[in-house]
Amino acid sequence: MKTELFLDTLRIKGPRLWQSLMDLAQIGATPKGGVCRLALSDLDRQARDLVSGWARAEGMTVTIDQIGNIFMRRPGRDNTRPPVVTGSHIDTQPTGGKFDGNYGVLAGLEVIRTLNEHGIQTEAPLEVVVWTNEEGSRFVPVMMGSGVFCGAFSLDHAYAATDISGKSVQGELARIGYVGTEVPGQHPIGAYFETHIEQGPVLENAGCVIGVVPAVLGLTWYDCVVTGFESHAGPTPMAIRKDALQVATRIMQEVVAIANRYPPYGRGTVGMVQVMPNSRNVIPGQVKFSIDLRNVSEDLLARMNQDLHDYVTCTGSESGLGIALEQVSHFAPCPFHSDCVGAVRDAVATLGYSTMDVVSGAGHDAIYAARVAPSGMIFVPCKEGISHNEIEDADPAHLEAGANVLLQAMLSATRATRAA
Repeated sequence: MKTELFLDTLRIKGPRLWQSLMDLAQIGATPKGGVCRLALSDLDRQARDLVSGWARAEGMTVTIDQIGNIFMRRPGRDNTRPPVVTGSHIDTQPTGGKFDGNYGVLAGLEVIRTLNEHGIQTEAPLEVVVWTNEEGSRFVPVMMGSGVFCGAFSLDHAYAATDISGKSVQGELARIGYVGTEVPGQHPIGAYFETHIEQGPVLENAGCVIGVVPAVLGLTWYDCVVTGFESHAGPTPMAIRKDALQVATRIMQEVVAIANRYPPYGRGTVGMVQVMPNSRNVIPGQVKFSIDLRNVSEDLLARMNQDLHDYVTCTGSESGLGIALEQVSHFAPCPFHSDCVGAVRDAVATLGYSTMDVVSGAGHDAIYAARVAPSGMIFVPCKEGISHNEIEDADPAHLEAGANVLLQAMLSATRATRAA
């Protein structure tokens, strides 16, 4: 009982966590205060070397799999048990910030440092993982390392992906020295936690320190092409025009309307538009645009998708223009495991932080980890909800709080894991 009470009072060192974040942020630092560290670049290699070196300094063993995922292990009292794992990614967007992904990895490392400092041995082993190419800004698909690990797509498919210069994932992994020998997916995981900045404004607006994440929104992406007929903007009467842009904008507005019909988690976005021929005095003959629909349950997302298809069919019939709608990606909504969500809730209650539930609207490696192990997430606020931006920022006290929740949740989970 005394040991349990002592563990409840255990806290990480916030200044040490902050310094680690700032040190890592120097690799690929941008003039505006952000980070540009693309996956499998020389800068990514430097960051991997730095974090792996920190882990080894804490007595952890380092294993790398064939897609370059890094597993840093602290042994437990019973190493037949599957490890309790935490982590995230350290690759960034071209105009990324210091905290997206990096915080999840270094919060995990800070948990290990804290346990080492106090001489605490856990029942199950603990691991910190660095997943390869989460951002997908250089190579597609996104969340590549965790996706290969859980079998969402094959290693060969990932290896064949190329960047805009034609360099392949396989070639770049080999070049930076991070092709491991372990087969992805053969590394056991007993439970998985991921700590992350929210990347949205909900926590900050509510004045809460910790977001308990029960689920991640599912999404469907489409490419839509509306085909009309180019003609001169002056001589062509309005009544006989085949204006692809006018029809496309009707669909774009409906995307937003659909999201508003399915609150509170309905999301509808058109983020990319190409107008052809894109000339001032020519009626647009073709418009290509993206559609992004999201919601918290498969049923609600399916209803949104059906609404979109029905509207496109009706609009095509009414306008007489060709409308092609192609689904290019789908992620089912991801509810996290009740045990892991419960461990996070209990940790927040023990620590006394203000909290609320936040369903994640962004994708994370935890989505794929949840396919192979009980998983959960912890959110902390980021300034004005800004992320994927060089001005991304977070309060050191909030980062410390999130790492303390992670520490307590992992301690709870290591007591709950069973021998393999």
